[in-house]
Amino acid sequence: MQQYRYTFEKGSKKHQCPACNKKRFVRYIDVETQKYLPINYGRCDREANCGYHLNPYKNGYAKDNTIKNDFVYQTIKPTVKPKQVFIPKDVLYKTRTGYEENNFIQNLLNNIAYPFKATDVEKTIAQYHLGTITKGYRKGATTFPFIDIDNNVRAIQVKQFDSYNHTTGTDFLHSIMTKHYKRTNQQIPNWLDGYNKNETKVSCLFGEHLLNKYPQNPVALVEAPKTAIYGTLYFGFPYNPKNMLWLAVYNLSSLNLKKCKALKGRKVFLFPDLSKEGKAFDLWSQKAQRIQEQLENTVFYVSDLLEQLASKEEREKGNDIADYLIKLNWKEFRTKENRTIPKELEVEKITSQSIQEIKTYDKIDNIKNSIIEKQQIKNSNLKQVQKEKKENWTVEIELLETFFKKYNLPNKEIRLNNSTVISNPQKFIDSHLAFVKANNGNNIYLPYLERLQKLKDILTK
Repeated sequence: MQQYRYTFEKGSKKHQCPACNKKRFVRYIDVETQKYLPINYGRCDREANCGYHLNPYKNGYAKDNTIKNDFVYQTIKPTVKPKQVFIPKDVLYKTRTGYEENNFIQNLLNNIAYPFKATDVEKTIAQYHLGTITKGYRKGATTFPFIDIDNNVRAIQVKQFDSYNHTTGTDFLHSIMTKHYKRTNQQIPNWLDGYNKNETKVSCLFGEHLLNKYPQNPVALVEAPKTAIYGTLYFGFPYNPKNMLWLAVYNLSSLNLKKCKALKGRKVFLFPDLSKEGKAFDLWSQKAQRIQEQLENTVFYVSDLLEQLASKEEREKGNDIADYLIKLNWKEFRTKENRTIPKELEVEKITSQSIQEIKTYDKIDNIKNSIIEKQQIKNSNLKQVQKEKKENWTVEIELLETFFKKYNLPNKEIRLNNSTVISNPQKFIDSHLAFVKANNGNNIYLPYLERLQKLKDILTK
């Protein structure tokens, strides 16, 4: 039996391909020395999309006659990206039924503490094209379609929920259909066969198709589609251009520039889920800064609302903003005034250096106060942060202004708390003083005063 000195490395270890940069590259090793050949010798296993293969026997690296005749030699195969296949609209339309057995929808109408009006739930179904799985092992599950800005259906996520609307199972419609055709020995439709070859399935934002329809609304970006649904039902529908348009990225790691290109020119408020040690918040803050730098006229604000509210247990559970909202009475919540972005925020030029100096809607602070007031009664783990109402802050403002004028600020970042880093202290102080002066005594802006006082305390320690 012929022995070859140079062979592919055995096992499942993969390296970065020199052609496509994907970690799908198998290197050659020298069986006598057990050392790798130079980095360019190997084969990418992405045969359809890359096809790189450099064989040491084919290009003269090996100076013997042990060339294996059936080796296929390629340096770099011309990359021809297969055309992306979308889910046909008629497949989407077939999911738009069975709401009487849809656990998620029925919970919104009947089983939660504060059931929503049927008309509001119907509006949400229509807005996001929510549907139902009516047969098989996912019967009763909800379908969440990811429809891009050109109205192409790129993916349909399937979620099963218990009576508390907690997720009990996750799937995708194309996967369910593929299993069905194989199990019943039926031919897989051409579109489904092509779709399964798409390199990325969830390649747009959930709710992205609404961006053209509502071009003026600020955008709220969360991780999961379910959270976007709750956000819409509590904050109000985007028919009012002052209301936020709620979209979802799919999960924590899928926030990226490619998906966010559809948000160019918008104001975007990000609400990452909770995580241990605030890792999710930090990750989204870093990503948001990089993405903002590459999207002209686009501003990202990463909200630290949940970071300030969370108990240790809630961080470990990975709670999201929906877990707080659902405990509130939406009727009281929706009566709150829908406010515009403060004028100071509208005209201020936000740079990448100030991305973590969180300045969000004034109504977010209202939400925060409301959540805290409700949960102080029900959850002893939440921080006791009841806001002290004041009629006038003139004395406090003057003291702070005098202090900061005399204090020689350090030329470095200052960590205000576990989730907020001030990268430009002077800009932070100037903008916050402008807010509290313009809104003296208005409890909505009390957090701005408190952040200045907190900064003063840190500097004088």
